[in-house]
Amino acid sequence: MRSNVKPEKMGILDGKKAAEYYKEEIAREAAEFTRRTGKKPYLVTILVGNNGASETYVASKLRNSEKVGFNASLVRFEDTVTEEALLGKIDELNASEEVDGILVQLPLPAHIEEKKVIMRISPLKDVDGFHPESLGKMLIGLPTFLPATPYGIMELLDYYKVETEGKHCVVMGRSNIVGTPISLLLSRQGNPGNCTVTITHSRTKDLETITRQADILIVAVGRPEFVTADMVTEGAVVIDVGIHRIADKNRKSGYRLVGDVKFDEVAPKCGGISPVPGGVGLMTIVGLLKNTLEAAKRRTLPS
Repeated sequence: MRSNVKPEKMGILDGKKAAEYYKEEIAREAAEFTRRTGKKPYLVTILVGNNGASETYVASKLRNSEKVGFNASLVRFEDTVTEEALLGKIDELNASEEVDGILVQLPLPAHIEEKKVIMRISPLKDVDGFHPESLGKMLIGLPTFLPATPYGIMELLDYYKVETEGKHCVVMGRSNIVGTPISLLLSRQGNPGNCTVTITHSRTKDLETITRQADILIVAVGRPEFVTADMVTEGAVVIDVGIHRIADKNRKSGYRLVGDVKFDEVAPKCGGISPVPGGVGLMTIVGLLKNTLEAAKRRTLPS
């Protein structure tokens, strides 16, 4: 984690500002890597179907990869692609000497088993950090690729110098992609870290009582504007992982983007809060870029 940034006063945890800082750092390291090796880090993204949100995410990942000096390409499949064909393409990319990182954009069509796809990606190229080997190494503290969203959250907390040591962090959501990994990372010794962590989920009783105890509240429940002001204590830091499109006839697009937190209601109570859009999503891309650069270094540079 970097600790040489002097942020402005905490309030809005601006993912755009933090991401730009980290991307400048990544670009410098990528340029040095290319100077030493004669090659650029290379990320390949696989997109199945034409889900609007996935299209947006993938375009951003490709654009940002090129911005920091990576090679990046997109492999497209129709949503009718067979599981066998998709797995075959992953095998091909695993075997490629040129490719450093492989990312399969989720969600996938119902006829394709996501776990099977995740497990097919080589752990050496698992820049999303979803493979069981990556998660297992993270659990016991070995060097590995961290899941991109938790990685991005940790960097956001570090950028804004959010005090975590001895704080009570409540995580809402227990997925292997966000909730469980971020709970482990924040409980671990380090900075950010050394939190006392409580994980809540759909079966948690008296949820509001627990969330009001949080110094840091990380919300990844997948429900638009679920967290309201009465669930948050005064001065808490709130990290909103969710992103949803909801209908809004006053917008030209016909929708607006919101998170899992009712921002306008919760923000006035917070010591710091990440907005949606402009928060965790941008930092997830930072995590992905950092993992891709690290993958390229591990595969190319002598240890």
